[in-house]
Amino acid sequence: MSDPVNLATVSSQFIGDWLDALSGYCSEDELDSFLYRSGFPSRSSQGTTRVTLDQIVRLYQIAAVETEDEMMGLWSRPIRARALQHLLTTVREASSLPSALFRFVTFWNLLLDDYQFDLEDKGDLITLRLMSKERQSIQRFGHMLILKLSHGLLSWLAGREVPVRAVQFAFDCPDFAEDYSIIFPASVSFNASFSAITFEPDTSAHLTPRSKAELLQFLTRAPRDWIFTAFHEHKQSLRVRDFLFRSGWEQCGLIDAAKEMNMTPRTLMRRLEEDGTSFQAIKDGLRRDMAIRSLRNGRKSIEQISQEVGFSSAANFHRAFLRWTGATPSTYRPS
Repeated sequence: MSDPVNLATVSSQFIGDWLDALSGYCSEDELDSFLYRSGFPSRSSQGTTRVTLDQIVRLYQIAAVETEDEMMGLWSRPIRARALQHLLTTVREASSLPSALFRFVTFWNLLLDDYQFDLEDKGDLITLRLMSKERQSIQRFGHMLILKLSHGLLSWLAGREVPVRAVQFAFDCPDFAEDYSIIFPASVSFNASFSAITFEPDTSAHLTPRSKAELLQFLTRAPRDWIFTAFHEHKQSLRVRDFLFRSGWEQCGLIDAAKEMNMTPRTLMRRLEEDGTSFQAIKDGLRRDMAIRSLRNGRKSIEQISQEVGFSSAANFHRAFLRWTGATPSTYRPS
C-alpha cells in the first residue's frame, strides 16, 4: 500500500508563487517545459487542479538545476548550487536542536539579503523567526519552503518527525490555507508580524549525527523527505484520514474513527468542525487523491478507477471528480 503522505495532494494555487518566481528566470516556453517534464499541465490550463508530492519533487529537482538557484528565484539573491549540501554538512553533526537551529540560522544569514533569521529560546519552547529587513512583498511559497526546510532537517537529524507547536506567516490567510496542514504538523496562523516556526521542548534531546552516505541520500531525494509532513501526530482531520487510509475507507465509518481516536462520535464531529471539515469531506478527499494517483500512473481505465474509489459508474465518478477538483479525470492522465 502507498504511503498516505505520498498520496496527499495540494491545490495548484499553493505553488502559484513558486511558478511566478520561476517565470522571472525563464521564458514562458521554458517554464512550460519544466511543467511538462514534471507531469504538470501547462500553466495556462492548470485552473484548480491538484498537485501531488511526486510532481513537486520533480519540478524542484528540474528547476533547481536549470535555474542554477536552489531556491529558484524565491529570494532576492540566487542560492547557488551545492548550498543545500553545505547546509546539511553544517548541521549534520549538531548534538541538540538548539545547536542545529543555531547553525541553520548562521548559514542562512550569510546568504539572505532581505531577511534575517533569529532564535527565541524560552527553555520550554524555541522559535525560529524570519524577520524582514525592510517592507517588501512576501513570497509565500518561499516563506513556507524555508521554514519547512528547518523542520525537515531537524526531523532528519532526530530520525523522527520533530514536534511543532505552531507556525505563523507574515501574509494574509490565502484561499488555499488548508493546504498548509499537509505541510506542517501544527496549527498554522496568518497575518502575523513575521513568519516563524515554534518547536516543542522534548526536541532538545540529543540528535543523531548523520553519515556522508545519509547526507547524499537526503540530497538526492530532496525535497521528498521534508516537504510533506507525516500524519500520525497532527490535526484531527489528518489523523482521521490516516486511519481511513490504513484501515480501509470502504468499511470504516464515523463510529469506527471515533473509537480509534478514543472519543465519542459527537466529539469527533465537533473536532472536525473546528478543523473546518467533516468526516465525509475527509473520506472524499482521500478518494480524490487515490483517484489522482491511479490516473497519473496511467495503468488503469477510468472505469476501473471509478470502481476502486467507490462509484457504480464512470459517469458518477466523472461528476464527482469534477466537483472535487474543477477538472475532468482525463486532465490528470500523463501526456
